[in-house]
Amino acid sequence: MLGCAGPLLGDSERDFFRDANPLGFILFKRNVDTPGQVRALVDALRAAVGREAPVLIDQEGGRVARLGPPQWPALPAARRIGELAERDLAAGREAARLHAQLIGQMLAELGLTSACAPVLDLLRPETHTVIGDRAYGGDPALVAALADAAIDGFLDAGVLPIAKHIPGHGRATSDSHLELPVVTASEDALRDSDFIAFRGVRSAWAMVAHVVYQSIDALPASISARIIGDVIRRDIGFDGVLIADDIGMKALSGSFAARAEATLAAGCDLTLHCSGVMDEMVDAMRGTRAIDDVGLRRVAKPWRRPVAKVRAERARLDELLRLSEAA
Repeated sequence: MLGCAGPLLGDSERDFFRDANPLGFILFKRNVDTPGQVRALVDALRAAVGREAPVLIDQEGGRVARLGPPQWPALPAARRIGELAERDLAAGREAARLHAQLIGQMLAELGLTSACAPVLDLLRPETHTVIGDRAYGGDPALVAALADAAIDGFLDAGVLPIAKHIPGHGRATSDSHLELPVVTASEDALRDSDFIAFRGVRSAWAMVAHVVYQSIDALPASISARIIGDVIRRDIGFDGVLIADDIGMKALSGSFAARAEATLAAGCDLTLHCSGVMDEMVDAMRGTRAIDDVGLRRVAKPWRRPVAKVRAERARLDELLRLSEAA
């Protein structure tokens, strides 16, 4: 899965994507200007590979929102919904579903396939601000319940959710964009908290963290066959599509080809390169291979369901959050 450099697809990018044939694409703020421009870019990306390729975007609400004012409405961070749920779980679940459906409606109108959300990482005293208010809260059962409702909201809008950052980024005390986080908690502690939030998640796709879980393996999860095989696939029981977080993040080292190859060798179905820098993409593609039959079956597994007949209304979400503030 690759990014592109700007709001318009250049000729060299179009030629590269045609020949490289990535499974799909991801957009960032540098790629968005107006609704019409985004729809045209999505169409151009798909035309380059000659199929209805998935196009992803990080749109969580709060500070992680590639689509924002004045063209698109700002929505609250997940933590606001978590605070409501800590007072009233039913109201929190309703808010989580509405929040995701509103995001999903925004994306669907632009032809985008997927939201890289919800975040199932636990908010703990030591959690780095790179996660912070992107997390619903610290109770794994509450986080799982809200994520479940959010997944329903995305699917209501006809958008594929991508749960992140499996098996959990909440204990990391550094930012994996800048360095490699190392979590020292015991395997039992992780199994009894962080992993619980992801167990039973109904998202068809999940994004794997660039985090070392020292008690299990010295390698970050995204390139650890043990974490992916023993923890994510067996212990957590996730059997959907696994996509490695952006291999351009500084948590990983080595050439982009080596990074891409390592994520796929460890058991990720897909690897993600986001910067849109041509030299990096060319190198990254050297480390990839055609998706295997198992991965292809996961990618092709139906996830769509009928779009909700009733559109979500922002007024109801705002009402729920106001009630929470007044409590």
